[in-house]
Amino acid sequence: VSLESLREVMGDCTRCKLAGGRKTIVFGVGNPSAELMFVGEGPGEEEDIQGLPFVGRAGSLLTDIITKGMGLGREDVYIANVIKCRPPNNRNPELDEIAACEPFLRKQIALVKPKVIVALGKFAAQVLLRSRIPISKLRGVWSEFDGVPLMPTFHPAYLLRNPADKRLVWDDVKKVLERLGLQIPQRGR
Repeated sequence: VSLESLREVMGDCTRCKLAGGRKTIVFGVGNPSAELMFVGEGPGEEEDIQGLPFVGRAGSLLTDIITKGMGLGREDVYIANVIKCRPPNNRNPELDEIAACEPFLRKQIALVKPKVIVALGKFAAQVLLRSRIPISKLRGVWSEFDGVPLMPTFHPAYLLRNPADKRLVWDDVKKVLERLGLQIPQRGR
């Protein structure tokens, strides 16, 4: 089974009520054998239009974290979301929507076989860790998802509203680079 065949299995998915309001299914993007995988919440408006995860303002910030902060390219990592269709008005995904999509995310993770997963935001962290603990308590602390080291951190959209917390995400990113055995790039201030 490959990511392509998994996407084909999804088809024109109607497994939950989000199917009626979406333009596209936002499956995932990146290196199918990436050592590092990012998991976010779900697609927003830009993502729904383009069919790619993290392409709006939050996506630009995630790209900066990957390229400037980590010294990697977006094509080096794999990026997916818990849910693959945009909820109306970007509301939080509901339990039945998560239940419909979660098997696809679990299979994506199993196929990519990352060495490290970064859960972006409360929602991704809580779904992957089956936890109700707030992201402020989860972030920066290593956990595990099916035997894969998982680092929860703040979502880029949160950082757009709370730029002072970028330093906390930088601390988390350094732990991820260390776990992957990668050098921490010298950052210009």
